[in-house]
Amino acid sequence: MKTGITMAAEGEGYVAPGPASFDFSEVPLFELGGLAVTKPMVQLVLGAVIVFAFFYAAFRRASIVPGRLQFAGEAAYGMVRNSIGRDIIGSKDFAKFVPYLVALFFFLLINNAFASIPAIQFPTFSRASMAYALAGLSWVIYNGVGIHKHGLIGYLKLQSVPSGVSPVMYPLLVPLEFFSNILVRPATLALRLFANMFAGHLLLILFSTGGLFLIEYGGIGYVAGPLAWVLAIAISFLELLVQFLQAYVFTLLNAMYISGALADEH
Repeated sequence: MKTGITMAAEGEGYVAPGPASFDFSEVPLFELGGLAVTKPMVQLVLGAVIVFAFFYAAFRRASIVPGRLQFAGEAAYGMVRNSIGRDIIGSKDFAKFVPYLVALFFFLLINNAFASIPAIQFPTFSRASMAYALAGLSWVIYNGVGIHKHGLIGYLKLQSVPSGVSPVMYPLLVPLEFFSNILVRPATLALRLFANMFAGHLLLILFSTGGLFLIEYGGIGYVAGPLAWVLAIAISFLELLVQFLQAYVFTLLNAMYISGALADEH
């Protein structure tokens, strides 16, 4: 009789998780005007509602002596305002971008944290389309900021022509700079977020379902199965850190790109 590990190695009985585990198109929650509404779509709306509701409740009746909720809201706002907005963009221009950066950070954080919330347990941005759409919005914002300040030609020159370089090197460096600063940024911005959320959730599914499979088929699986669950728990705690870091890094890079778009030299 084959053990659970042998059957798993031979591909019998156990179907390993993969990209199909993240596809909800065949199981929509409901339809709205002929549009199939899936779980990740609902999570996007829910995340936005949670962020708005929290800050609205925190500052709706703001007072000089803050209560607990207002204190929490001020601390959350101040963290993004000071450590990302002011420190990266600079004290001259940062203030008008703070609402966007605060909303972006906490929207990302909530949607990432959905992966660890029972009954949801799915990170919204483990779907590539969601991550690339958000990166596309970021691309429009920081390029729009740069074009507004420098004009289209001036902005393209700023992003494509490195200062302090001999014109002889322009045929080599200008296309690389344009490709790197204008075209690649949104792709790498989205890929970093998507890949981390996808990989972490994939590991959780693998160890959770794999552990159950090994236990069901007995033998050494009685030892390997619980060990897989221990690893799943460990990865769950690691994911909490990754969820925060990915929201922070995505927002930090947005601030850096805005700062670069506003700068007078590249």
